[in-house]
This record gives sequence, C-alpha cells and structure tokens, in this order.
Amino acid sequence: MMGCWVLNESLPIIVVLLWLGMNLYLFMVTFRWYEEEESFLYTRVILGSTLAWAKASALCLNFNCMLILLPVSRNFISFVRGTSACCRGPWGRQLDKNLKFHKLVAYGIAVSAAIHIVAHLFNLERYHLSQSEEAPGLPAALSKLGNSPNESYLNPIRTAGTNPVIELLTTIAGITGLVLSLALILLMTSSTEFIRQVSYELFWYTHHVFIIFFISLALHGAGRIVRGQTPESLLLHNVTFCRNHYDKWHAVAQCPMPRFSGKEPSAWKWVLGPVVLYACERIIRFWRFQQEVVITKVISHPSGVLELRMKKRDFTMAPGQYIFIQCPAISLLEWHPFTLTSAPHEDFFSVHIRAAGDWTEALCEAFGAQGQDLKDPCSLPRLAVDGPFGAALTDVFHYPASVCIAAGIGVTPFAALLKSLWHKCCDSQSQLKPSKVYFYWICRDARAFEWFADLLLSLETQMSEQGKAHFLSYRIFLTGWDEDQALHIALHWDENTDVITGLKQKTFYGRPNWDDEFKQIAYSHPSCHH
Repeated sequence: MMGCWVLNESLPIIVVLLWLGMNLYLFMVTFRWYEEEESFLYTRVILGSTLAWAKASALCLNFNCMLILLPVSRNFISFVRGTSACCRGPWGRQLDKNLKFHKLVAYGIAVSAAIHIVAHLFNLERYHLSQSEEAPGLPAALSKLGNSPNESYLNPIRTAGTNPVIELLTTIAGITGLVLSLALILLMTSSTEFIRQVSYELFWYTHHVFIIFFISLALHGAGRIVRGQTPESLLLHNVTFCRNHYDKWHAVAQCPMPRFSGKEPSAWKWVLGPVVLYACERIIRFWRFQQEVVITKVISHPSGVLELRMKKRDFTMAPGQYIFIQCPAISLLEWHPFTLTSAPHEDFFSVHIRAAGDWTEALCEAFGAQGQDLKDPCSLPRLAVDGPFGAALTDVFHYPASVCIAAGIGVTPFAALLKSLWHKCCDSQSQLKPSKVYFYWICRDARAFEWFADLLLSLETQMSEQGKAHFLSYRIFLTGWDEDQALHIALHWDENTDVITGLKQKTFYGRPNWDDEFKQIAYSHPSCHH
C-alpha cells in the first residue's frame, strides 16, 4: 500500500451533521412541548407562538454552551485520545480540529441567542399590550391576575403605563440578559480573523469575558419571568373548560383562580460539568506553568526565525505534536501553540518561531533574534511549556512508500517527521516499513525555505554518507517570485547546487502537476495499490 498524508483543516461532515441534527432535534421537541403543554396554555394566550420560539432557542443555547468549553480543554482531549481506542490513529487527528468545532458551536450560540432575544422582545411587547385597555377579554383577565391578595400573577408587566424595557431591566432576567448579550457581542467581534491578526492580545484578553458570560447564564433563569400554571392548580382548574368562562372564575367550583409560577432555572445544570472540567484544565496549566524549562540553545535562522531548544523533566513527544509556550516576562496570561520540530530520539525538544505578531516579535527580541547578538541561555527570560498535544503523524510508518505534502508554514510538523524517519532508517534494530519517502513542499515566498533547507541539507549529507540517498526524494516548488529574484537565479545558476536552497535537488518554479507526479510515483512502485 502507498500512503499519502496531507493536512485537512475542515471538520468531518459527519460531525457537522450530528451537531446540526442534535440542535434541530432539541429545538423541535422543545418547540412542540411548549406549543402543546397544558400548563402553558394561558401563557400562550398572551404570548402566542413566540413563547415556544424563546424556549426552544434557549435550550439550544444551553446545549451549545455545554459544548463550547470542551474543545478548548486540551488536556481533556489528550486524555480522551490516550484512553479511547477509537480516538487513535487517523481518527485521533479529528480531535486536533477542536478549534474548528469550537467556532462552529460559537456560531450555534450566536444564532440561538439571536432567536431567543428577538422572541423575548415580541413577548415583552405582547405582555405590555395585554395590560392595555384595548386588550381582549381572556388576555386582559389573565394580565389582571395578581392585583388582588392571594393571587399569583402571570404577566410580569404589572401596569400599562410603565416602560416595559425599563421595568425588565430591574429584574434578574433583564439585567443578566443584557450582560449576556453584551458579552456575546464582545466575544464574537473580538474573535474575527481581522482582530486576531491585528492584535492577538485584544482577542486573548477579551475572550476571558466568557467568565462573566457563564455566571450571567447560570443566574439568568433565576428571574423566572415566563410563568406557567402550577401542577396543583391544573388538578383543580380545568383549563379546557375554564378558558371559555374566565368571567366566572371563583364563582364556579370547576374554575378556582389559577395559580402560576416560573420554572426552575436549568442552564446551570447544562454548563456545570464543562465549567468544572475547564476549571481543572486551568489548574493543570498553572501546575505546568510552575515546572522548570531549561533552555539549552538559541539559534537565529534567516528570515527572522528563532529556534529554541529546551529540556523539561519527563517530557515525551511524537512527530507532529505541538506545545503551548508562555513567557511571563511578556504576558502572564497568553499561551501560544508551536509545532515541535525535534524528533523523539533527540535529547531536547525544539520549536521554530517566526516573528509574525506582537507576542512573537517581543519573544524574538527578548531572545536576541532581532539583529542582536544571541544571549547566554542563563540570562534568558523564563518560559513555561504545556504539552505536548495533538495526534502523532505515525501513518507514514505503515506503508512501504509514503507521500508527504506540505504547503507554506505547514511544513513544521514534517521537520520532526523526517528526522524521525531518518533515525529509524539508520537504526538496525528498528523494523521500519517505509523504503521510500516522497516529500513535496509548495511555498510562495523564497525566504520561507531558508530555515527548513538547513534540515534538508543535513539529511541530504547524512544520506549520501550512509549510502541511502534513495530513501528520501524531495521536491520543492516555489509559486511566487519577482523580477529581481528571477535575475538573481539566472546570474547565479549552478549545476551542482540550487541557487535558493543550496541543496543538490533543484527548486521547481510554479505549481506541481499532480497527475504527472502521482503517475511517476506509481510507475516507480508497481507493486503498490492506490
């Protein structure tokens, strides 16, 4: 068999359909229940179908708020991957799309919240209208309940002369609803791609508004604005008969005054488990923050790429995994992910960091990679490391011939993979299945090749010395260049080494013709099946 490994960033369609189906199921079941439930018949007389719209969307909101913290609990995801057999191998990599699912759930929260808010705005207006003099018989009678002693009210708007919005904002439900809306708007707008690129710090700090969001969500239902008939009242008050004889309530034995109450708040029940889980996640991160990380070497590569080599007690990794790094000297809250570029057999772990934002620029400057002399490791700022996380890229070890394809900065996982492959190839005790590895790298910027070309050059030299130059076949494609680069290439052309990378293998210009590439690979491996 021939294996081809590429990184697919989109969520599996089955996950999207399951999530969407669950939302639709919860919405429809809840909608139908509130449309038919006898205890809410009098509430529907005033509010109509917007009662069901508000309650059904509220349940979907609770469901998605239950899910939203799970994808960002990275230690929980690692635990699931390690303990569940179904979450290993190719299926395990689906867990690495956790942020995609996090965003999908966030959109579900936004849609559910929008429906809930609009429905309650209609409810508020209908509550207010039913207190007016023009209100018809039964809605007017229901709205007047609670004016006399020993009566419970159904309509939270007690008089027609008050401003319903101002009156609502004096209640727990109104205040928490406003806070929830503002927090959600802030969370959604600060999470846009534009904001994250312009100021990741703004996104990071404003995202902690989620604490206020969840506290307000747990308190929101305590206001019990929407009320229904109590079970005891339903036993004495026959709504089917009494709704048509509201003028005789109290006078007829079958129709004592109905009594109403709000439902017990349930949002906290949905989110309590995930919130406790995420609190444990933050405790684990704090514990790992306290663990010592020894920086053994700092290397400044071309194009503003900084390589950090580190050691940490009991640290084990696999090719393709990543870690989160925090530098307290720059920020006490921010953790940033970086793919590990070292191999498991090396006595250190390393990352390559490109200055591409406020935090990474500050880090490179702190470590002396901005045109300064590199600092002594003893005088460097302290780093904290959390991880490693992510599924290992082990599929490549399962096939006689493997094809690896990388694009742009997505090449970083292959640094560890190629070094690990070469180590296993040279280890006489290792039962390495691949006899041939094809590596393709497509990039628009020639400068991006510089740091990774050092690794390829090292592998190229070692393979030649070991007489195994056939083991790795790599093809580099440059898809973007200008006239100056073209002139430089023409003037410095060398038959033996590539002008851009310094490798023996020449760089190709333009995009690969995949049909031709795969045909050539298939021709070279006639025994392999596609």
